[in-house]
Amino acid sequence: MIRISLALQGGGAHGAFTWGALDRMLCEEDVEIAGISGTSAGAMNAVALKAGLVRGGREGARENLAWFWGRVGAVTDARWSDWISALAPTAPALARAIEWSPAFRAMEAATKLLSPYAYGPMLRNPLERILEEIHFEHVRDAVGPQIFVGATNVRSGKIRVFSGPELSAKAVLASACLPTLFRAVEMDDPATGRREAYWDGGYTGNPALFPLFEKGLPDDLLIVNINPLYREDLPDDSLSIQNRINEISFNSSLLRELRAIDFVRRLIATDRLPEGSMKRVLVHMVGDDALMNDLNTATKTIPAPVILARLRAAGEAAMDRFLAAHKADIGKRETVDLRAMFS
Repeated sequence: MIRISLALQGGGAHGAFTWGALDRMLCEEDVEIAGISGTSAGAMNAVALKAGLVRGGREGARENLAWFWGRVGAVTDARWSDWISALAPTAPALARAIEWSPAFRAMEAATKLLSPYAYGPMLRNPLERILEEIHFEHVRDAVGPQIFVGATNVRSGKIRVFSGPELSAKAVLASACLPTLFRAVEMDDPATGRREAYWDGGYTGNPALFPLFEKGLPDDLLIVNINPLYREDLPDDSLSIQNRINEISFNSSLLRELRAIDFVRRLIATDRLPEGSMKRVLVHMVGDDALMNDLNTATKTIPAPVILARLRAAGEAAMDRFLAAHKADIGKRETVDLRAMFS
């Protein structure tokens, strides 16, 4: 059995890409997912997978992921999604149409002018109702992959990682709490002994990799990346500038951890750190920067069924390519050149 840990990025509706990637991986009977660290949409994918896996095995996990994204707004029947995608405009055209729609523009203006605390308690995160239907007793079960969900402590600016008995719908909502849209999610923190407020985990870990360094988890770490690391075109309008700022800030914590992994590996390679004193992590990555470069903040915020269907298909194809090219490398060598990434 091949064992691997997964790190799932947040990115709103773009998390449908991760759904497709997970759906494809679950078809590999000889691959065991031992641990998952997720933020925001990545955390939602993680808990949906775990709850379904505990209840119904691999097929149960696939069904639960399809159920979750069906509730979010995806077209889950491949016959319909293929038909809609074939007739719909290109991804860049759809992204632009959503971005320039009056509804999205009005929402953008409102978030810049009004605090979510001005709305009163009436503005409820629409994902809350869906998450409350997930069986978190299965998510907390000792069977199956260990789940880690990251959120940002508003007061300290530090990451808090929820795991084990702490996992709940509220913890996942904290991980996905965009501060311009929703009030901070408040929860008790046993470490501080006080009630703390939390925002989206992407500010401090998108996702956090360090929980997956725990003893007993495999050396191989696969990152499902949905925020483009690189954009060729220089943003020149207000929305594209804001979009790129968000991508850079939400990638910064991930890049810091990857740089730390590379540093440790070089210390081990040059005998400046004894072999076995620290984990030698083997990094892999699945993504589709070409597609993500065609999308924007609007497509993260508004779960248009056509975009979700295309993201799911793209995630499935990206994971299929990874498994075809690198499944044999798992447990032996990393497939991401960290030296080249940081040169």
